[in-house]
Amino acid sequence: MVQPTLKLLEEVGIKAQFYDERALMLPTNWPGLNIIRVRPEDIPYIVESGAAVMGITGLDYVVESQSKIEVVERLGFGGGRIVIAVPSSSSINDVNGIRDGMRIATKYVNLARNYFEGLSKKVKIVKISGSAEIMPSLGVADAIVDVMSTGTTLRLHGLKPIGVIMETEAALIANGSRRNGCNDVMERFLVLLHGVKSSTNRKLILMNVPTEKLASVLSVLPSMEGPTVADIANKPFKEVISVVPENELPSLLVRLRNAGAKDILVMSIEKVIT
Repeated sequence: MVQPTLKLLEEVGIKAQFYDERALMLPTNWPGLNIIRVRPEDIPYIVESGAAVMGITGLDYVVESQSKIEVVERLGFGGGRIVIAVPSSSSINDVNGIRDGMRIATKYVNLARNYFEGLSKKVKIVKISGSAEIMPSLGVADAIVDVMSTGTTLRLHGLKPIGVIMETEAALIANGSRRNGCNDVMERFLVLLHGVKSSTNRKLILMNVPTEKLASVLSVLPSMEGPTVADIANKPFKEVISVVPENELPSLLVRLRNAGAKDILVMSIEKVIT
């Protein structure tokens, strides 16, 4: 999650003045703002304590921590599912097959305990720090609760998922009480963050359109708020500017050309501030 987080911060405009894998605190180009690099499971506690105003970590760690913090924004990366998994050879195919007394190895102690208590199942939680996938084959546990992205790691260790506890992804979290005293930093960050997210999968297109073809071009052109149309000095053309979904570009460009648009330019968008 480190590299996607640093990339997002750079897109927002926050850049570390240097980067070293060994450095846990990185000064940035924003006065008074530092990036603190710690384990993702520790971030909710640090934010709750007030030592940091904001943090980026997984929703799974937020729920597991039971911290009194605010989830400000889901960020759309670092996605996965917290699943229950058993050996592939097991006859258990869903969570109903989990029996009282079974040993569940996990680092998500609170998540697992609350989940199985909700099912009225009296399992034994075996707390571990990692490498949950190997615990059944070592005889330490009968099943595990762990994060799964593609399922490859589970299959590699002879496990199969039988249930999902929650969906997770990276999220921006904040300390509600400290946030009130840091409005300027938080507001600036959120405005720029929303600008970056709004620009994702969008492209800016510019084109020249003969005046008599304008209505035809506009009829096939999607836009966030309606395209911008401007006169071109001393020419019977209009300049048309629009923001469009990137996945529509291939077919849209053909339709625009067929409708009469000329000199079509496609440009990347850094931020969209609304």
